[in-house]
This record gives sequence, structure tokens and C-alpha cells, in this order.
Amino acid sequence: MQGASSGIGYGLKYQARCISDVKADTDHTTFLAGTLSLKEENEVHLIRLSSSGTELFCEGLFSHPNEIWDLVSCPFDQRIFSTVYSNGETYGAAIWQIPELYGELNSPQLEKITSLDGHAGKIKCILWWPSGRHDKLISIDEENLYLWSLDASKKTAQIQSQDSAGMPHKISGGAWDPHDVNSVAATFESSLQLWDVRAMGKTISIECSHVRSVDYHPKRKHVLVTAEHESGIHIWDLRKPKVPIQELPGHTHWTWIVKCNPEYDGVILSAGTDSTVNLWLVSLGNDDVSTESQTESPTHWVDPLINTYSDYEDSIYGLTWSSREPWIFASLSYDGRVVVESVKPFISKK
Repeated sequence: MQGASSGIGYGLKYQARCISDVKADTDHTTFLAGTLSLKEENEVHLIRLSSSGTELFCEGLFSHPNEIWDLVSCPFDQRIFSTVYSNGETYGAAIWQIPELYGELNSPQLEKITSLDGHAGKIKCILWWPSGRHDKLISIDEENLYLWSLDASKKTAQIQSQDSAGMPHKISGGAWDPHDVNSVAATFESSLQLWDVRAMGKTISIECSHVRSVDYHPKRKHVLVTAEHESGIHIWDLRKPKVPIQELPGHTHWTWIVKCNPEYDGVILSAGTDSTVNLWLVSLGNDDVSTESQTESPTHWVDPLINTYSDYEDSIYGLTWSSREPWIFASLSYDGRVVVESVKPFISKK
């Protein structure tokens, strides 16, 4: 199904790949986006959806050194976020803080809490502890995982442990299990690997090809979703990891990113280099659904693809749901265009 776009747009100055929901902002629907310009000074945009839900406006604009390849808002402090950046040759990662009175300053500057200087590889992403306020985070490069302890007040980050993947293929990304904080999933060219962060050792290996993205189902233990370049979207039950429990066809070109809705069971977004976002609604049965803050699942459709958003002109690498308003998502195409859409017309149908 393909409907006319009713999205709200916002333009960044340069090309971009990264957008993050500001989960800790419980008063507003807010996103952070970072640009990817090799020659120009890059920017971090704090973007807010108006209370009427009809306009996106810039709440804050901050300079950032180097290209931003990964950006994640801290889940428990709305002024803190992490970036992975590159100058075209080397990679680094840092934890930043938005100044408290940024709205009253002429040219507010980001405050660098600390750099993750102990990590020298080609860093791919930063993972924040998935549940509540905690000092732990993980950095992942092409070959290693590092567990850090962050002390924002002292502006320090210390490596707690580290493990090498020991694989012939490189790591491309990862996700932290919200149901089991001792488990982290990492994506490879030919597999999905799970780590126990207590011992920093691999626990489960799932064979799959060209995995670009992984996301845990927020309401179901043992369930996660992968986006794979050419073979589409796979839904896995980690208790039966040999074959996926469901397969979705994916995109006409590379499927790049997949995101499970934070509240609505079975609602999934995917995006890719075919310049589209797909909205899926899948039936996963009633096994292992968390009852805590469970939103009643909408009626399940026979065709799992319930809408395609195609009002884009470039590949889409950034995709995030809003935690505050879980029927809203934001996408970011490589040309720097942010689009916010509501899926409420589709998931409320009976």
C-alpha cells in the first residue's frame, strides 16, 4: 500500500545519516540529527515537533567537529548524547552535553564531557545502557567491543572490559537487549553474534547474510529483528535461532535499517537505499509479551506491509520512533531531509 505523504519536513544544511529520538525529554517530541560534511563545519540540530503536531522547528543548533557517523541521545538525560565521528582518515567517539542555557546564548557551544580515547579502531556505534539511569555504555568497532564506565560529573570514561570478535568479517553495528542487560547483539557480514557483557564472550551465533541493522522487540523477550541488504527483514526467536520465525521482503534495493515500535506490538519500520520507508504490521502470537505498559496491539492485517512512504529523493539511513508519541517516527535521508510522519491512521484501523 502506498499513500500520499502527509509528513512534516525539516532541512539540514549538509548531507546526513544520523537521527535519534530524545527519549529523556518527556515534555516534548524531540529529535537530534547530525550532519556528514567532510569540508564544512558539521552541525547537530535539536529538532522539536510543535504541540499542534504540524510543524518542526529548530530548538538548538550546535557546531560539531568532523563528520558524524553515529549519534545517540542519552536515554536518561536529554542534554547528553554520544557521537562517532571521522575526519576522513581516523575515527573517534565522544560524549557531549548541550549547555543548560543554550536558548539564551548567541552561539552556544557543545560541552564535551569526555572522549572515548581508549578506543582507536574504526568505531561504528555507541550503545547506551538500555534500562534506566546507569553509567555503562558500549563502543563497537569493526573488530572489537568495549564496555565503558562513564562518570559525567568527573568528565571521565574508563574501559571496564574488551573483547575481540575473532571473525573473518567485520562488525557493522549492534543493539543492547532491553530485557537482558547482560546481552548485546552485533551484526556481521555473514552472521549475528550475541555477547555476554559480564564475561565479554560470545553466546549465540545466527547465520544470516549482509546484516546491516538489528533491533530488539521492546515487549517480547528473545525476539529481535534484522535488516539484511538483499534478503529483506528477518524476525528471530533467540530460543530457536536456526531459522527466522518470520520473513518480510524488504526493499527494492538495500534494506539498511529496521526499528521496532516502542509500544505497539508487531509494528515495525524499515528504510533503505531505494529512498522509501516501509511500515509493517506482523502477528507474533501471544508468547512472552510483556504486560508492563503494554499497548493493545492493533488488528493484524493479512498483508504485513501496510504503507510505503516514498516522498524522498535520496537513500534513507536514519530512522527512529518517538518514545513519547509512539505513533510518530522521524526519518533522515542522505540529502539532509528530516521527515516526521504519524502512523496512527494505519495502526488504528479495525
